[in-house]
Amino acid sequence: MEKFYLDHFIIQEVQKKPASLFSFNNLCNIINLEFQREWEEENKDIERMIAIQKNAIIGFNKEVNFFKNKIRQLVKKHNAEKTQYPSWYENLEEAIYHENWGLAGIAEWFSKAYAQSSSCKVIGERIYFQEGGKMVLKPQTISQERREQLIRAFLLMTPEERLDKDFHELYTLDGTRITVFRGESVKAGQDVLVFRRYIIPSYTFEEQAKRGTIPWNCIPFLKEMVRLGYSIAATGAMKSGKTSFLATLQSYEDESLEGVMLETDPEISLHKLMPEAPIVQILAKGDKLRSITQHLLRSDADYLIMAEARDGIALDTVLRIASKGTRRLKITFHERNPINFPYDVAAEIMLSLGGDMKLIARRAADSFDYIFHFIQLKDKGKKRLKGIYEIHFDRVTEKINIQPICIYNCEQDNWQWRHIISKDKVTAGMEENQDSFRLYSGLLKILAEKSPMKAEETDDETDYECSS
Repeated sequence: MEKFYLDHFIIQEVQKKPASLFSFNNLCNIINLEFQREWEEENKDIERMIAIQKNAIIGFNKEVNFFKNKIRQLVKKHNAEKTQYPSWYENLEEAIYHENWGLAGIAEWFSKAYAQSSSCKVIGERIYFQEGGKMVLKPQTISQERREQLIRAFLLMTPEERLDKDFHELYTLDGTRITVFRGESVKAGQDVLVFRRYIIPSYTFEEQAKRGTIPWNCIPFLKEMVRLGYSIAATGAMKSGKTSFLATLQSYEDESLEGVMLETDPEISLHKLMPEAPIVQILAKGDKLRSITQHLLRSDADYLIMAEARDGIALDTVLRIASKGTRRLKITFHERNPINFPYDVAAEIMLSLGGDMKLIARRAADSFDYIFHFIQLKDKGKKRLKGIYEIHFDRVTEKINIQPICIYNCEQDNWQWRHIISKDKVTAGMEENQDSFRLYSGLLKILAEKSPMKAEETDDETDYECSS
């Protein structure tokens, strides 16, 4: 008896139907079967085809075009060019590719129409895009089977990630961060994928001011602050604009200076931001970070950048490098209240490495010159510089002193300033560049005269007792 192949029968039956009777789902199934049949009949290397699919999802144009060109040929073969496809895809071959092998309905978030959306969230079958500062439920859905297929493909980008873990943090070629929660860490059928990207088109103070994150009139002041080499911590909650501001600060750094950027995850591409600067970019976390600390301490770099200092080991590395006299430190740190910065840093280090809370807090205060604190407004697409705080450790009184030089007024959507510069900042600034420091001080004075800080705002000033 002649063998009967169900997939062959389905393809033959569909081919008999007029093009107008094709449904999109049927066409997707037919194209999928055609691919499988061709691979099996021609004994193609399945591992190679999986690699092509992986690279296509990652975003390599060669592999994406391989799928789309083949799909285009098969659609023409079946006379199905007029098949209606979901409105969230740009064309038929793209729709079939993403439904079968690509990003499914998530693909729309990567289109030009959503270039200014910073976040996409998948919860169970539901898909949300951030629009106008809010998460909006989209009409498309994604099945559990496709979610699992997608997660497996993403994990191929990071071979060291185990498939059986309940949590993953991955990155695509364009720097989009993908956070995955699944398994026992979520409710049944409610696994989560969060896509997040930075949408600042250019890392300049002008762009930050254009978006309302910082005031226009402080730009010359900030440029002089970078030129003088002050060490800066950018703090705030998640999605408050810390990392974008740190990258903006760095873009004004002297390109002749040697730098080291240490990241636990690849969030900032300095080789693109400053392509000619001699900056070493290192990815490390946990034990790997601990093992390279000694090498970093022996580095002859002029400055260190710690993007997203998340744990005590990373923070201890920063403080140890600062204690060697390194200036121009830049870090981001999750923080609700900047006044607590030195002790929150100390608490993280103690959790990881132990030590004395007061001593570590004092080291933290002695390592940084200014804290820039950021917030996210009710309209989630808007960020604001909440305040700039000068921080220093007074060796005479053995107190940590934190005082605001800039405070954001939420009601009036403006900023108020105070002309205060501690002695250690004066000394460091004059040693770096006398002319630049005089300009820096003068610019701060002008800001304070035009928009003076109210007396009650200075109540944010805090002295911490650090004597044992």
